[in-house]
Amino acid sequence: MLMKSINRRSFLKQSLLTAATASFTARSWSQVAGANSAIRSAVVGFKSRGNSHISGLGGLSAQGVRLVGLCDVDDTVLRAGVDKLDQRGTKVDGYTDIRKLLERKDVDVISIATPNHWHALATIWSVQAGKDVYCEKPVCHNVWEGRKMVEAARKYNKIVQTGTQCRSSSGIREGVEWVKAGNLGKILVARGLCYKPRGSIGKVEQDMRVPESIDYDIWCGPAPKDPLRRANLHYDWHWIWNYGNGDLGNQGIHQMDIARWFLGEDELSPSVLSVGGRLGYVDDGETPNTQFVYHGYEKAPLIFEVRGLTEKVGARGMDKFPDAQTGGSVAVVIHCEGGYVVVPNYTSAIAYDHDRKQIKRWNGASDHFENFINGVRSRKTSDLNADIHEGFVSSALCHTGNISYQLGWKKSPNEIREEIKGSKDALETFERMQAHLEANELDLNDSKLTVGPVLQMNANRRRFVGNAEASALLTRHYRRPYVVPENV
Repeated sequence: MLMKSINRRSFLKQSLLTAATASFTARSWSQVAGANSAIRSAVVGFKSRGNSHISGLGGLSAQGVRLVGLCDVDDTVLRAGVDKLDQRGTKVDGYTDIRKLLERKDVDVISIATPNHWHALATIWSVQAGKDVYCEKPVCHNVWEGRKMVEAARKYNKIVQTGTQCRSSSGIREGVEWVKAGNLGKILVARGLCYKPRGSIGKVEQDMRVPESIDYDIWCGPAPKDPLRRANLHYDWHWIWNYGNGDLGNQGIHQMDIARWFLGEDELSPSVLSVGGRLGYVDDGETPNTQFVYHGYEKAPLIFEVRGLTEKVGARGMDKFPDAQTGGSVAVVIHCEGGYVVVPNYTSAIAYDHDRKQIKRWNGASDHFENFINGVRSRKTSDLNADIHEGFVSSALCHTGNISYQLGWKKSPNEIREEIKGSKDALETFERMQAHLEANELDLNDSKLTVGPVLQMNANRRRFVGNAEASALLTRHYRRPYVVPENV
């Protein structure tokens, strides 16, 4: 009898949740912030990056922005955040469930800094509820749901900004325009670098206990509600496929976006290949800590490199890309006929000739949150420096690269060279990767890398050509009631 009672209560709770979720797809409030009216904002997810959202929006009070709500599934984090703002004289309401927050008609803007697997659904629910949205990078966990975000933003006429703040750098923009004007001739290769040490996340022998302060059902949301199999619930989700996208979709999305910006490409690449592995330690992480992705654009290839191991030999720390003498660990290098441009940080770009002599330098950046608020007031997506479509394309390039990796096979160095011999740039990238791993005392004949298939993309349909297995990975199975809708 007890089991029947529990099952009945669970059924009723699930039915209520499903009904509440369905209500977002059935209605849309049409409030629009006026040119001079107050803009009431709320931040969803602030264990880490979301704190920057709080300070970023909170610093725009002179522009009429008022922070009125916080949302986090960790009640301990939520209470601390509400109390901290209260001590500073800002009264906000706290929510553990975003659906309750979205019922408030007086909230104009939702700023999202949840784990990746929640980005799309939180954004779509928000615009359906009449809110404008600032969403962290990568904007989506997979390609299909990213496109649904764009469709929802357009259908409901909402302003949706992507958290790729480099787009608000005047220095980088001027460098992009200078290269596009032909000052260094044609672009030969656009290269993004994420050489960022990532240690082992450890390996647990049994399921971990989820802290009582966390609503784990909501935390998992659209993803499977699997037992917790990592010591750190929070940040280490980046390295688990169900929730994160590895460093390619974590740090690397910024540099991927800049590299694509220089190329001027507005769609997914016609072909993609990835080589990589999780090497150097055995832990509960799933995503590669060493990887390169080759996007075969017709104008020039876009190559992205991830290195998560600190080079041991010579105690030199993280090795740097040869031409990127300024910066070079997390950077973009645009190789051209007459020289190259390095983007060493989030605010500047530097042009060099082939003798590594500096030709020109650009610096400067504006506030990315302020740009978003300006777009909210003007109601023009063209005023945004990083409209949702831009974020979608750059995020999708990370995801298609990871799909190639996930479908790959472990092979020896000679076998990999044979696979990629048709591209001198891919081959050169692999040779440097091998040297880096050997410096970490890894023999690739024993610790083999995975080489993925070359996947051909129909950019208009956003599906892979002739590979149903790869196309299936463009989306995921969504767990009810946290389902990204087909018809937004």
